[in-house]
Amino acid sequence: VQLQASGGGLVQAGGSLRLSCVASGRTFSSYYMGWFRQTPGKEREFVAGITWRDGRSDYTDSVKGRFTVSRDSAKNTVYLQMNSLAPEDTATYYCGARQYGSRWSTPDYWGQGTLVTVSS
Repeated sequence: VQLQASGGGLVQAGGSLRLSCVASGRTFSSYYMGWFRQTPGKEREFVAGITWRDGRSDYTDSVKGRFTVSRDSAKNTVYLQMNSLAPEDTATYYCGARQYGSRWSTPDYWGQGTLVTVSS
């Protein structure tokens, strides 16, 4: 299984970015796909996730109403649309995958991180 994350960058506060995670190596219909973020010295935290089969999504409270997670089965890609970005959203973002997982489970597979920097 390979997860390839991309889309990070530098953006001003209030701006938007869309992260992508391309999944390959198997069929992901039974997988839970999550986005996590981490800043130096802190633990990696759950941001948003989606059940591939039915598209049910979860969000941590701090991003509700600003971030949207989605998937495109034809492209085997999961997206994280991030709007109204704030400096506290600055982090390295990772996508993760776990079969029959949930927002509470640690992914079995991780993509490489993509850095999001939000300037004030």
